[in-house]
Amino acid sequence: MSTLEIRDLHVEINPGDDAPIEILKGVNLTIKSGETHAIMGPNGSGKSTLSYAIAGHPKYTVTKGSILLDGVDLQEMSVDERARAGLFLAMQYPVEVPGVSMSNFLRSAATAVRGEAPKLRHWVKEVKESMGELDIDKTFAERSVNEGFSGGEKKRLEILQLGLLKPKIAILDETDSGLDVDALRVVSEGVNRYKERENGGILLITHYSRILRYVEPDFVHIFAAGRIVESGGKELADELEKNGYERFIKAAV
Repeated sequence: MSTLEIRDLHVEINPGDDAPIEILKGVNLTIKSGETHAIMGPNGSGKSTLSYAIAGHPKYTVTKGSILLDGVDLQEMSVDERARAGLFLAMQYPVEVPGVSMSNFLRSAATAVRGEAPKLRHWVKEVKESMGELDIDKTFAERSVNEGFSGGEKKRLEILQLGLLKPKIAILDETDSGLDVDALRVVSEGVNRYKERENGGILLITHYSRILRYVEPDFVHIFAAGRIVESGGKELADELEKNGYERFIKAAV
């Protein structure tokens, strides 16, 4: 069992010449193995800032509070150390890495996380099976990371990494954005497989409730003005679908 615990987290961003801007204003959240937490909120509420702060993006500065994984303060770790400790971030906009093949990238990442290089014969079989589950063409393994990929292809490859790296806690930042109906189903099935096989904890950040038809949340948190303003079950997502964010934005103010 693993636990990601966020306590009174305040985060600011430095835009350059201007004074730092506080984005997160006291976030409290605990995610345990086997739990799926959905965070929903309007644009600019701080959802993505939360994901990047947990992962250790240098653009974001924690000014107060703590981020603990199994009792260890992640703020004492670099980005790669956090990944090796069992943290995974699927980004809203996956970056392209020209000149680095997907196969080399995946094996290097698995080696770093597992502490040793996976035996080639078993690794090839593992990757092939995982790609098949996500309907990813085998030729993608020799293409540069995300280069020339569609939005849906990039998101499938993020979930491929999730399944192969087997983290303790997965943060999925708007993994459903830009997906058509078929891609959304395939990606959601990959998320569900990860949770079932690894008993992983999931922090799912989204604008819309449509992905929650496929990935069943245990908890739904409404994010507004840099903090969680209300928590509950799937009924909160249903309310958002019907009435929007107005009530929650007013509560945050």
